[in-house]
Order: sequence, then C-alpha cells, then structure tokens
Amino acid sequence: MIAALFPGQGSQEIGMGQALYVASPAAREVLDRAEQALPGLQALMWEGPEDALRLTANQQPALLAVGYAAFRAYLEAGGAEPRFAAGHSLGEWTAHVAAGTLGLEEALRLVRKRGEYMQEAVPVGAGAMAAVLKIPAQTLQEVIAGIEGVEIANLNSPEQTVISGTAEGVARASEQLKAHRARVVPLQVSAPFHSSLMKPAEVRLAHDLAEVRFSAPRFPVYSNVLAQPEQRPEVIRALLLEQITRPVRWVETLQHLKAQGVMRFLEFGSGKVLTGLVGRTLEGVEARSLTNPQEVAESLRSVQS
Repeated sequence: MIAALFPGQGSQEIGMGQALYVASPAAREVLDRAEQALPGLQALMWEGPEDALRLTANQQPALLAVGYAAFRAYLEAGGAEPRFAAGHSLGEWTAHVAAGTLGLEEALRLVRKRGEYMQEAVPVGAGAMAAVLKIPAQTLQEVIAGIEGVEIANLNSPEQTVISGTAEGVARASEQLKAHRARVVPLQVSAPFHSSLMKPAEVRLAHDLAEVRFSAPRFPVYSNVLAQPEQRPEVIRALLLEQITRPVRWVETLQHLKAQGVMRFLEFGSGKVLTGLVGRTLEGVEARSLTNPQEVAESLRSVQS
C-alpha cells in the first residue's frame, strides 16, 4: 500500500522541477499552468536568486507546483495511485491538489496569499523557530510549559521537534532545553510558523478560503491538525485554516499510516526531508523521494522487481 508525501518549506532549491519539465509532458503541463497563474514562477525556481525563492510567498507556490508536477509525472509513467496522501505544513495543500480537493490555479493563488499573510503577521526579527534534537517530545513539553512565548510547532520525528514563538521566548526555551542536554538548532526562517502569533494570517486567509469551492478528495488526505484523514470538503477547508496556528503532528501521521497498512512512502517534489523523517520514525517500511525523472523511473522498477 502506497502513501504519497508532499514536503513543506525548506525543501526548495534552484532548479527544482526543471528536469521533470523537460522529460514529462504531464509535469510540463502542470508547471506551465503554474506559470500562467503566477507569472515569473518558473524563472524564480530555475534561475533564482535563492534569496527570492526562499521568501515565504514565493517558496510556498513553488513547492506546491513542483510537488504536483512530480506526482503527475509519476502517474503518467504508470505509477499506481496512492491509497493515502499527507503533506508537511504547506505540503498538505499540495496533497489536496493531487487528490482533486482543490484546483491547481486556485491553490497556487491561495498559498501565495498564505505566505504573504504569514510573513506580514509578525515583524521581521520578532519571532523565531528552533529545532530541538535528542530529547523526547514529552520531556520538551514539560521543560517549556512555564515559559511564555514559545510553543511546539512541528513534531517531526521521535527525537526532532520544532519550537516556535517570540524571539525572547524561543531563546529562553533553548537555554532551558540545553540544560536538559538537548541539542538546539536555530532555524533560518522569516516568521514563527505554526504558533499562535500567526493568528492574524489565519484571520486574513479565512476570507479568501470562503470564496473557493472544495471537492471531496479522490483518496484520503491526512490533516496536520488531527493526524487523521479527513474527506468532508467543509471540514478540510476549516482544517487548512486552523493548520496555520497549530502544530504539525507528523510523527502521529506516519504512525497512523503504517497502522493502516502503508509500507511504501513516496515523497514528491523537491528534496528528501520527509523521506528522512520516515526512516527516523518507522521501521520495516520503504521510503523514496521522487524529484526527477530518474527517481520516478527507479521507483517504478523497484515495484516490478
């Protein structure tokens, strides 16, 4: 049984999707449609500059476009449709495009606004995020419980959790966590994502989402908020909105997928972040990233062999 995975911010790179564009008519159609919806996106993905691609409002539509393009290239090459899909943060939007919940062009415009609203929610430098390693999430929660201005943002793997909040709150939490022998790595991000500080972005995006039609997905897509699949269109709309201020429950999502019988995880788009998280969270499963035509072909050969 296959689950399709779609990455979030941090997986972008210059040249993303270009090899797929050249080799796959299906991917080319997706990326041309993305360019028509957001002119200049292709040049940004393939030529940069990197600082511009890293901007939240650019990175989010770029990752969505390339993730969906890789998925379509895989299906075009004869890949089996997944039984489930899940995406990390922004990747949940890509998963819904792949499942037909949202149209590509609508989703691209929405995630550009999502990125703009998230960036504008907090002044630059006022927020921060940090990855916390080598400490269980439960212990981390106990350590930061009494510290104002810091929250859990991403539960990525059993020993990798991301915290988010005010710059002061994250700094205080980092010192306390280091005292508990955790390794803390500050993240180069432009805003404190998946924290209550993103509430202004959630409020603004609600108006845009209200104008968009959602359909029932062709296959179940997991919600970051629930760590469970959801198929009712109006509930999906609400969960994508709520996701902005709530933690990404990735460990539980992967564990639930395996419990459903998923043994093969395919990451579509750019980078190998989610493939690595599968390896650090689950045993006895296969995980592959499909970022170019060669990896798509290899994934199909591995099924046939």
